[in-house]
Amino acid sequence: ILLSIELMLNATNINFVAFSNHFHNVAGQVFVFFALTVAAAEVAVGLAIIIALYRSKSSINVDEFQLMKW
Repeated sequence: ILLSIELMLNATNINFVAFSNHFHNVAGQVFVFFALTVAAAEVAVGLAIIIALYRSKSSINVDEFQLMKW
C-alpha cells in the first residue's frame, strides 16, 4: 500500500511541475516541495514499522507475522 501511495504522489508531483512550467507559475513547484516532505514522512513511518517488526520477531519475513493477517 505504501508503494502505491508513493507512485500516486510522484505522478501528482510530475503533473504539478509540468503544469507549473506550462503556465509559468511557481505555485505548483512550491507544492511539490510540500508533497515531497509528506512522502519522506511516509517513508520514515514505513521504515519504523519494519524496524519494530524486526525487533519483535528478529525477522522481516511476512509469512511469520500472524498479527498482519485479517
